[in-house]
Amino acid sequence: MEETISLRELIQTLRKRLSLIVLITLTAIFVSGGVSFFLLTPVYESSTQLLVNQSKSDQSAYNNPGQIQTNLQLINTYKEIITSPVILDKVSKDLGMKTSDIQSQMTVSNQNDSQVVSLAVQDTDPEKAAEIANKTAEVFQKDIPGIMNVDNVTVLTRAEVGEKQSPVKPKPVLNIAIAAVVGLMIGIGLSFLLEFMDNTIKTEQDVEKALGVPVLGSIARIGDTKQAKSSRSTQERGERIG
Repeated sequence: MEETISLRELIQTLRKRLSLIVLITLTAIFVSGGVSFFLLTPVYESSTQLLVNQSKSDQSAYNNPGQIQTNLQLINTYKEIITSPVILDKVSKDLGMKTSDIQSQMTVSNQNDSQVVSLAVQDTDPEKAAEIANKTAEVFQKDIPGIMNVDNVTVLTRAEVGEKQSPVKPKPVLNIAIAAVVGLMIGIGLSFLLEFMDNTIKTEQDVEKALGVPVLGSIARIGDTKQAKSSRSTQERGERIG
């Protein structure tokens, strides 16, 4: 006979294991909060934007759709050049850092159909991140004419450090929210697992479910009966003495 589980039984299981679910969820929240606030080092991000055109002397490029399309196709090339050792070796030499470290901290991107290149740098020191971004933009602007036929690189925005700049990671609130959801799911899953593995018979309903027959009567524990009789005898003696 196929056994089915009703919604009432599911709710009863959750109620019976509610303390376990709450304990696991709170543990996940406290662990996530402790790690996010006290163990993980805050990382800050600074970014600068560059506008790259083919040639400063070719003023008609702004009105030439073909020339603009060519510039857009070259954006990926510019992005590769910015993160290449040709540029970053000079940046690392000026800042006293390793080229590989700068590459791992840097992200170069651009929006679709845009000639603006965004250069973002992440570091545990916000001032250092801004310094790396600005130095890279400066070296790229200076050296790109000798690498490609580009003499019109404009720095649209320089990387700056805010007065109360917030770190981009970790994000404690998000981490705690995720930990709460994960802890809740683990608690509920563990509750159902423990209930599934528990095959002991505790109530008359368990007997009916296991045997498939109704319960006609129940027998009390002998120890409980003796204890009840002893309690009544003691009470009667006390009343007689009184």
